[in-house]
Amino acid sequence: MLNSAPTGAAGTPPTPLRVAILGTRGIPARYGGFETFAERLAAGLVARGHRVTVYAEADGAPGADTTHLGVRVRSRRRPRWGPASVLAYDCACLWDARRGYDLVYMLGYGAAWACWWPRVAGVPVWINVDGLEWARSKWGKLARTYLRTMEWVAARTATRLIADADAIAARFRSVYPRGAPCSFIAYGADPVQPGEADPALLSAWGLQPWRYLLVVARLEPENHVLEIIEGHRLYGGALPLVIVGDVSDATDYQRRLLALAGDRVRFLGAIYDAAPLRSLRLYAAAYLHGHSVGGTNPSLLEAMACGNWVIAHDNPFNREVARDAADYFRTPAQLADGLRCCAAQTSAQAAAERGRRAREIVADHYTWPRIVDAYEALMHEQCTPRRSP
Repeated sequence: MLNSAPTGAAGTPPTPLRVAILGTRGIPARYGGFETFAERLAAGLVARGHRVTVYAEADGAPGADTTHLGVRVRSRRRPRWGPASVLAYDCACLWDARRGYDLVYMLGYGAAWACWWPRVAGVPVWINVDGLEWARSKWGKLARTYLRTMEWVAARTATRLIADADAIAARFRSVYPRGAPCSFIAYGADPVQPGEADPALLSAWGLQPWRYLLVVARLEPENHVLEIIEGHRLYGGALPLVIVGDVSDATDYQRRLLALAGDRVRFLGAIYDAAPLRSLRLYAAAYLHGHSVGGTNPSLLEAMACGNWVIAHDNPFNREVARDAADYFRTPAQLADGLRCCAAQTSAQAAAERGRRAREIVADHYTWPRIVDAYEALMHEQCTPRRSP
């Protein structure tokens, strides 16, 4: 991963760039990983003198542009067309961004075919390929076929692909050797030290520090929440399993999970407020991570940044991130064994050492300044200002 930006002749800084970031619901970040990423990257680039626009959803007619942390926020209408509304919104943003920028950065490849619009105008387009979106079980056969096709299209319409995990980047280079070059730049997190979150916030859910196990995830099959619940049942310990994730969609899978709710399995719903979520993470006895189709997952990074005892689903993406700072499972029985191992750590020193190692990995590889450094360096290398800013 690149670490620093070049300078111009005689040590002068390069000309600032005009960058558009698309593919999120907008900022301030209130929804998920892409929104947090867009906010942190955009604000970091603005602090270095660049002019950055983040496109945001508007329920009705778009209002006037606003500003957040020095970032221009430009709204486009998202129609209510069910699953197709996201595609329509992304296309509206791409059409609007086809001129006036030195770089268009699209997060996600669902509208990859429309990325030709800025390209025709001579504007470079980067696409963040995220994880294996087409592999998510929430999609039907038609949607999976479309997304698999868009992955192929993205490798041909983008001037550069960006993956937030080296395993994802390696896959794209292997599957699409004649496609756009694929660079690896990770996601970021802020290390959280003991005492930086308020344990009193746990009382809203009747929880006590170190007396619960935590999952933070979208409740979808590929995140293995059901297997985690089954592993917790096999473990049989006294600590309740606390699950943070939106259940408002009431899918068949979510209904199956909710049927298992009780004193030992508690569903808190979605929590987007940073302070209580930080407290939930920091004071968990262990964090259980079942994600399996993404790249560098924000929930895993944020748990490591809090020094959690992590037990993660065993796949290349999670092992790339957590390394030797986690235990791994593939089956409920293996998770139960991991929980027994965690409970057997009677020495506070063992847990402290695991937390120190997790924070060390985040500090060495995943801090936001390091991520912004890498993006700025690649932007200066690949993008040329097309007119004076």
